[in-house]
Amino acid sequence: MTTYAAEEFSPDEADVLRRYFTNLDQPVFALVNLPEVVKGALFARYSRSDKSLRRLFLDEFVGELDVSGDETIDATVGLRRAEELYDKVFFEYGDDSVAQLGGVHLACEQASNVLTKVLEWGRLMAYLEQSTRYIAYDSRLAGRYRYFRDPEVLASALGARYISDMDRLFEVYTELVRDMNGHFRDRLPKSPGDSDFVYRQAIAAKAFDAVRGVLPAASLSNVGIYGTGQAYESLLVRMRAHPLPEANTYAEMMLAELRKVIPSFLKRVDLPDRGEEVGRYASDVRERLEDLADGYFPPGHPVAGSPMVDLTDWDPDAEVKLVAAALYPVTNRSDREVEARVRGMSIEERLTVLRSFVGDRGNRRHRPGRALERPSYRFDVLSDYGAFRDMQRHRMMTLDWQRLSPDHGYVRPPEVDEAGVGGRFDAAMERSHDLHDLLREPFPDQAPYAVSLAYRVRYLMHMNAREAMHVLELRSTPQGHPSYREVAQQMHLLIADVAGHHAIAEMMAFVDHSSEAELERLDAERRAEKLRLGRGGRERRGALGRLRRVPHVDGRADPQRRRARDRARRGRGPAGGLGLPLRRRHRLLRRQDLPPPRHQRGLRTAAVRVDRRPRLERPRFQLRPDRERPRRRLLSGRDDRDGPRQRRRVQQRPPVLPRLRRLHDPLGRGGRLHGARHDHERAR
Repeated sequence: MTTYAAEEFSPDEADVLRRYFTNLDQPVFALVNLPEVVKGALFARYSRSDKSLRRLFLDEFVGELDVSGDETIDATVGLRRAEELYDKVFFEYGDDSVAQLGGVHLACEQASNVLTKVLEWGRLMAYLEQSTRYIAYDSRLAGRYRYFRDPEVLASALGARYISDMDRLFEVYTELVRDMNGHFRDRLPKSPGDSDFVYRQAIAAKAFDAVRGVLPAASLSNVGIYGTGQAYESLLVRMRAHPLPEANTYAEMMLAELRKVIPSFLKRVDLPDRGEEVGRYASDVRERLEDLADGYFPPGHPVAGSPMVDLTDWDPDAEVKLVAAALYPVTNRSDREVEARVRGMSIEERLTVLRSFVGDRGNRRHRPGRALERPSYRFDVLSDYGAFRDMQRHRMMTLDWQRLSPDHGYVRPPEVDEAGVGGRFDAAMERSHDLHDLLREPFPDQAPYAVSLAYRVRYLMHMNAREAMHVLELRSTPQGHPSYREVAQQMHLLIADVAGHHAIAEMMAFVDHSSEAELERLDAERRAEKLRLGRGGRERRGALGRLRRVPHVDGRADPQRRRARDRARRGRGPAGGLGLPLRRRHRLLRRQDLPPPRHQRGLRTAAVRVDRRPRLERPRFQLRPDRERPRRRLLSGRDDRDGPRQRRRVQQRPPVLPRLRRLHDPLGRGGRLHGARHDHERAR
């Protein structure tokens, strides 16, 4: 049985993908030859889709982009000259700062929810991960449920038991999602002002939230990563030395793909005296501490109980030091002198400084300055693994966690009891517990795969007050999951009541202590629909019931013209490939008086002229802008019908030119910049 489910692409699809992805058959690949905004949009959509990144690109992005001129591009382009320069500065001279100047978008697909936490360890990287709130895990991948199959476990005597128990957990999840959907529909009827789409989305998110705890930590997820060469080097060194075999395997795949893009930055990763030596040091330290911990805290002894959130360390003088830190950058005195003066102030004077420091905050994005980083708090948290997955994404702090196990029990959502399915939920937790205990002795590092997300895990969050303001105000919003909302709310109360920092707690004015909303995602879905409808143009249902905008044709939404255009282009290959010869396709379009193809119109250009100069002067890839911008045209009066297809150079013009054209040529008849038709169509 294979570990990964390979994707299949048609020849036309593979031809397009080969230009922008470093491989087509592995779960790890880099994105190249695309604008940064396209990469970012892909990753943003990625987190809420059950599709792979390459399939998502084909289905929802490539049709909106101009892929002409990229036919000869290969994502494995050579970087010999760049390597020579970086080798001299970075590798030979050891200037690590050079490795901070090159970044890569990397996709890691079909990774377990144990591995995703290893991938997301680094502070100076950006991550987007699939959400259990928007993805239905009852759908299968290549005919199999979406969980990681460790080769060592499958090859052992426990392999059949592992597959059987995992399949059963996913079957229970599928049943409970259906039952909870019905329960919430009965309990929370649709409001007359809400569309069916908004209501369905909110109900589905509520059902997924209620039963996500049944999913095991082996559940697969897709992770999009952006980082610099230096950050990737640190990540790969750590993953190669990690005790989890899955982490070692992904480290090798990531290294192979990244070396296709930034090879010079990663030459030290697998050198015996550099990256491998650092990895051996980290492994040795970890093993020494594990041996000592087994002696000081024997595994057989019972674990003492503790609250969900415990504030274990803080500075009693934090508010006095905060006032001094706020005044320091606006004076010319030493830190000691400023603090001494603050200690001589009255309480009212200190509050006056703090009120001026925090100002009038209009929303949670208005955060005071770095003086708020002087106080710090250390929280010991014991929450379900699902809440930890969300809280762990905040990395501008010291965050560490213990190995996932069933030792601390699990959390059963009250909605499960209300729906009368608590017995099935408990049976799934028992199955998860038993499988973990079977794996613990022979496979201690793989045993967490069997633990369901409802089980608790202990983790430490040490952060300054400014980061606490960001985390607590964000994670307490009503549309958040109830499990991490409770963590954030308790942290806020502990800052005020246990640490006694009432002034700092009052600064966090947007921490929401309201009770749980009936449908957490309802308001967010309403706002999203309002934004979609406010863009103008018509909308239609797309894949997975998602609303997709239908672009206007010549300023009008004409379904008949759209259908005629699609019939004329039925020879086009998928994902923008041209199935018909260019000359014949233009002839079909002219016969029906249709606008040029989608990837050849709407570009923000003054002209496109035939030119035999190198293609380097032409932007490789462009987004199609709004319909008001003029279409592509040929100044020379020629088009591709007049001879062999030649490379073309795009000249940019300021966006004000179309407006000037309308002022000086109101009828739009004679100007060279007029874009209602191609030149050859007017001449005809």
